[in-house]
Amino acid sequence: MRSRTVTVDVDVDVDLEDFDTDDLIDELERRGSDYNTQGVDGDWNRKILEQIWLKRRMNQSFETELDQLIWHVVGRIS
Repeated sequence: MRSRTVTVDVDVDVDLEDFDTDDLIDELERRGSDYNTQGVDGDWNRKILEQIWLKRRMNQSFETELDQLIWHVVGRIS
């Protein structure tokens, strides 16, 4: 009897609400992904994002605020 290896792709619907936030962060860290979740102020990010949105709606430059948001979340601009 011969054996064969078969690879199958399966699509599965997963609700992330079913997972604990700490478990998701641990998994990202295990994979070597750093999403700068430590020390990130979500309220501050939302405030800056709202400023960007308002300036965008009024057709004003929002590059400074966008740079602030990128720096705060990613930790670098380029």
